[in-house]
Amino acid sequence: MSNKWYVLQVYSGHENKVKTNIEKMVAQHNLQEKIIQIKIPTMDVAEMKNGKKKITRKRLMPGYLLIEMDMDEDVQFMIRNLPSVSTFVGSNSKPDPLTLEEVKNLFNEMGDVQSDETQSKPRLLYKVGESLKIIDGPFANFSGVVDEIFPDKGRLRVKVEIFGRSTPVELDYLQVGKP
Repeated sequence: MSNKWYVLQVYSGHENKVKTNIEKMVAQHNLQEKIIQIKIPTMDVAEMKNGKKKITRKRLMPGYLLIEMDMDEDVQFMIRNLPSVSTFVGSNSKPDPLTLEEVKNLFNEMGDVQSDETQSKPRLLYKVGESLKIIDGPFANFSGVVDEIFPDKGRLRVKVEIFGRSTPVELDYLQVGKP
């Protein structure tokens, strides 16, 4: 058995329905050895709504599923003939499996890999000295310059010009944007 990850193209917005249909098909035809797992590529994203931080789940690749499976023609035919399924990514006769590097990158992006390296390094979106526009909070619509970054807290100190004086203001990453 050579289990590999394949990408299945489905109708956008039908990802959950197709996943459920594949799981039912696996149970009905006893294909647990052939189809190991099915994932919808999603990630948690923090947003500011009404001044409050809210975590929402966003699709990384709308219209696609990841399937770890041992590909053969019968299983491929059964999956392709399910409702809302377009095709496997690759050539029509034989889908192309993802490389190990691609799988690792996707799972890192989705947050499925729990290594110290990926969890301890949040993405730094801003640099010291960079100009920003404040988009949320009491200083909304003010512009400022990044003075200091606190990656462990997800916050930054921005120098804002108020009444002709430079004032440091500590803000969340989500409260600022590019000018």
